Amino acid sequence: MSLPVKIISHDAPQGDLLGLLIVDTARALRTAFENRINAAGLGLTPGEARALIHIADHEGSRQLDIASQMSVEPMTLCTYLDKLQTLGLIERQKCSADRRAKRIALTKTSDDMIRRIRVELHVILDHATSGLSLEAKSQLETSLAVVNRNLQETSPAAPTGAPITSSSADERS
Repeated sequence: MSLPVKIISHDAPQGDLLGLLIVDTARALRTAFENRINAAGLGLTPGEARALIHIADHEGSRQLDIASQMSVEPMTLCTYLDKLQTLGLIERQKCSADRRAKRIALTKTSDDMIRRIRVELHVILDHATSGLSLEAKSQLETSLAVVNRNLQETSPAAPTGAPITSSSADERS
């Protein structure tokens, strides 16, 4: 299966190209993931599959934290969790620190589904990174993690969600 390739103009200023390339790549990865999950016949929507992988990677997290990690609204996650719980893949447990909150735990029956989702992810990523050496793949992962972490941070003096300015970024160094 061949995905359409969008060519970005190289006439754009240097910083623009990187930003556009990251956004376009993320969109292409998400589309490929949605297509693979829909075609795999797992009985899950792509959103439910993403939620299950996030839970597997952060088991015992609160619903609100998982929604934040996934960048979805809490009610959207709640819908995903309802289906995953109905399928017997997760269970909601009381949070000892906050009785209003629920922690999400995997059930033993989730192992096979998580493995099947990860197989689809690996197919996508192997295709997406074909032609890159192991060293280049590792460096790409490290670099994207740094970019992601930088974008997640906010300046203490800025409104919530406001990006860090270059002067406050210098203060962190």
